[in-house]
Amino acid sequence: MAQAEQTHARRLLPVSGTVVSIHTAPDAGKPMATLVEAEALAGAGLVGDRYFRGRGTYSTEANTGRQITLIESEALDAASDETGMRIQPRDSRRNVVTRGVGLNDLVGREFHIGEVRLRGIDLCEPCTHLAHLAGKPMLRSLVHRGGIRADILSDGVIRAGDAVGCDS
Repeated sequence: MAQAEQTHARRLLPVSGTVVSIHTAPDAGKPMATLVEAEALAGAGLVGDRYFRGRGTYSTEANTGRQITLIESEALDAASDETGMRIQPRDSRRNVVTRGVGLNDLVGREFHIGEVRLRGIDLCEPCTHLAHLAGKPMLRSLVHRGGIRADILSDGVIRAGDAVGCDS
C-alpha cells in the first residue's frame, strides 16, 4: 500500500494509546515536575501548570491550544537516537507523554484521555526556547513530531496509564 493510502486508512480507523507520563511546571522556564495524575479543568488547563496560572512563556498569546500539550514517547525515543543524547519526557516541556497513538492525526478532532475530553488544535513544533531550556540539541529531531496543542473540553483527572483514544 502506498504511503498516502496508508495515511488515509490510518485516519479512518479508531486510534488508541496510553499515557506514559504527566508533567507540569509552575512558571515559565521552571523545571517540569513529573506527576502520577493531574486535574484538568475545561477551558483552563492542568491545575498548577504555568499555562493554567497564566505564567507560561506564550501565555499572552491566544489561549486556544494552550491548555494542554502532548507528545509521543516514540518521537522522544527517535530524537534520543538521532542526537545521541537521552531526551527525557520532561525535556520536551509537554504536559502529557503518550505511547501508541499518532498525535498529529488528532489535530482538528475530539479525543479523550481517560475521562477527559479534548480537542486537538494544532501541531506543537519545537522552538529554540525549548532546546535552550532542555539544554539538548533536539530541534531538528522533533520537527513535525513535537506533539500537539489541545483544548480541554471536560473536567476530570488525567492519570499515568490512562487510555488515549478517538472513536472517529
